[in-house]
Amino acid sequence: MDIETPPPPAAMALPAAGGYSDRRWVAMAVLLAAAFMNLIDVSIVNVALPSLLRAFRATAAEIEWVVAAYILTFALLLLPAGRLGDILGRRRMFVAGIAVFTLGSAVCGMAPSIGTLVAARVLQAVGGSVMMPQTLALVPVLFPPQERGKAFALFGLASGMASVMGPVLGGFLIGQDIWGLDWRPIFLVNVPVGLLAIVLALRLVPEVRGSHPLKLDLVGMVLAAAALLAVVFPLIEGREAGWPVWTFATMAAALPLALAFGLWEARQARLGRVQLLPVSLLADRGFVLGTALSTLLYSGIPGFFVVLAVFLQSGFGLDPLHSGMMTMPFSVGVMAASLSSGRLGGRWQRQRITAGAGFMALAMLSLRFVVEGTGDAVTWLAFMTPMFLGGFGLGTCISPIFQVVLASVPQRDTGSASGAVQAFQQVGGALGVAILGQIFFAHLAGLGAGPAHPVYIGAMAAALIYNSTAFIAIAVLIWLVPRPEAQG
Repeated sequence: MDIETPPPPAAMALPAAGGYSDRRWVAMAVLLAAAFMNLIDVSIVNVALPSLLRAFRATAAEIEWVVAAYILTFALLLLPAGRLGDILGRRRMFVAGIAVFTLGSAVCGMAPSIGTLVAARVLQAVGGSVMMPQTLALVPVLFPPQERGKAFALFGLASGMASVMGPVLGGFLIGQDIWGLDWRPIFLVNVPVGLLAIVLALRLVPEVRGSHPLKLDLVGMVLAAAALLAVVFPLIEGREAGWPVWTFATMAAALPLALAFGLWEARQARLGRVQLLPVSLLADRGFVLGTALSTLLYSGIPGFFVVLAVFLQSGFGLDPLHSGMMTMPFSVGVMAASLSSGRLGGRWQRQRITAGAGFMALAMLSLRFVVEGTGDAVTWLAFMTPMFLGGFGLGTCISPIFQVVLASVPQRDTGSASGAVQAFQQVGGALGVAILGQIFFAHLAGLGAGPAHPVYIGAMAAALIYNSTAFIAIAVLIWLVPRPEAQG
């Protein structure tokens, strides 16, 4: 009877008609703020590396681990963190992730040594990996089906903006030298944002009770972590080490480890036991192919901005702030496409992915033409159109590709599925950084002595070939993925 139904908790937004929160868009803002805080931290640290090198008198290897420790930890923990959300409750894990990330940010900002900083980056990544799968998994809880396209588009906007705003914000904060803190504000800025996000999440985000018993697939965790580590670690360390035999042997070992993981998950399913990644997802053609294409998409983004930053700063002498400003048309393009993509909802998903990937391929080809025509100085106007077109393509892709990947995933497993997608995106990002870095720096070394500008122009033009090829492949291969309404 109605009189016996307990009222909703005070910390939870009241449900609107249809069972969805009437404050769902405010709750969505909390999810986006937390996601943006995590995503921007991946790129913002790059502009601070020279300052860290001077401040700590660190070695090149120690500086590399400031970045590598975060990427590795984040990628390795996304899968189990997604599953923990399914087990323990998604809001609970979301808030816990924000808290750990905020604590890690505070320790980063106060780190007295490079070793402490690296350890704090690991702590940050633990928080980020716990927080991020819950953001996507909470969308079906907050929004009715007709509004989910807009919600996913906003995640695309946050992702794209974070990737390009990081260098701009980092360069600005370092340049201001706030209270004489030099590089430290790039981490400390997360503390008030994180604390506010915790308070608002507890008030506005509905709790989603775990639908699974409190059990974890520990063997599955170990096998998945080993397979991901076997790919990510040599990709990060390989170029610095000169690509010795062990790097290729380690990457080759990822295949039997991945096979062992799949066989173990199938065994767990046969026995009716808990699985880290439900075997039904591994048998879902749409999920598997969509995840592969999402991985390929993300392989073309972080590496592009890494080599572009080197091209602009080392090749043409721009400071970090002005280098970051060169990428601003990309973020404007992401914003424009994400807003229009949200209005399209779940319509024409594969067509939009093809169009977006095509825009990105055209942008990379156009940028290659611009780079090859550059003289002794780069100009913002020359870069503006290709960068905007690339951002518009990315913003067009992100929402429908998430929808395609998660279309046939049961709600009880959305945490695991979103964690898997984001884990593979990290692997794709590391792969792209390794490939683009190898092409770019190999050309720098191979072109030998001579004027600096032509050397960097040749290296950048060569690196852009990978991006163009990857995006063309996505535009074509997306048609192998079943239509979302036909999946399952």
